[in-house]
Amino acid sequence: MDIKKSLNQFLDGNGKNNGRKPYERYASFDFCYNYFYSFYKENRLSELANENNLQMSCLQIGFYLASWGMMRGSSFLLEKSVRNYTALIIAISKMNSKLWEIDVINYNDKNIALLLDCKQQIIDALGKRNNPSDILVTKIMLGVFANIPAFDQYFKKSLKVDSVNEKSILKIKKFYLENKDVFDPFKIYTFDFLTSKDTKNIYTKAKLIDMYGFIDGQ
Repeated sequence: MDIKKSLNQFLDGNGKNNGRKPYERYASFDFCYNYFYSFYKENRLSELANENNLQMSCLQIGFYLASWGMMRGSSFLLEKSVRNYTALIIAISKMNSKLWEIDVINYNDKNIALLLDCKQQIIDALGKRNNPSDILVTKIMLGVFANIPAFDQYFKKSLKVDSVNEKSILKIKKFYLENKDVFDPFKIYTFDFLTSKDTKNIYTKAKLIDMYGFIDGQ
C-alpha cells in the first residue's frame, strides 16, 4: 500500500487515462461539486430546484454520473432522461446544509447519522423500485457533498468495506487517522469551469481517500 504513489497516479494518469486535467474525465467531479457547493456557500440551497436552476442542476449531476460510469450496462439510469433527476435535486435542495461540512475527521455519531439519512433520502428520491446501489448513492454524495468516498468495486476491495453503514464509515475514519501524515500534505483545489484555473474549493479528505481507493483497488 503506497498511498502517495496511488494519489499521484490518479493525478498524473497512466495508460489511456490522462489523469486529473480540466478536459479529462476526473475533472467532472470538480465541476459538479463546485456547482452544488456554491449554492451551499451562498446559503441558497432551495434555489437548486427553482425554475431557473432545476434543468442545470439535473444536467450537472447527470453528466457527472455519466462521466463516472453510472449509465452503462444494466443501470436503470441508462433508460432515463435528464429530467429523471428532478426528484433528486428537489431532495438535495431540502437537505441539511451540514452535509457540506462533514468530512472524515468529524465522522462522529451525529454526523454518521446525517450521512446515513442522506443515503436514504437519495434512495427514496431515485425510487426504491429502481433499487439504487451503494455505488450510485455514494457517487452522488461524493459529487454533491464530497463527504464520503464512492463505494465502487475498487474502493471496497482496497479498504475492505462492503455496504455503507456505521461500521464501514468508522473504518474509513480509522484508515485516515492511521495515514494522516500522508494525506494531509495533499492540497488539491478544484478546477474552475470557465478558466480551468484553481478555485478556492479544496478536495476533502473523503475525496482524497476515494482517489486512493480507486487506484489501489485496481
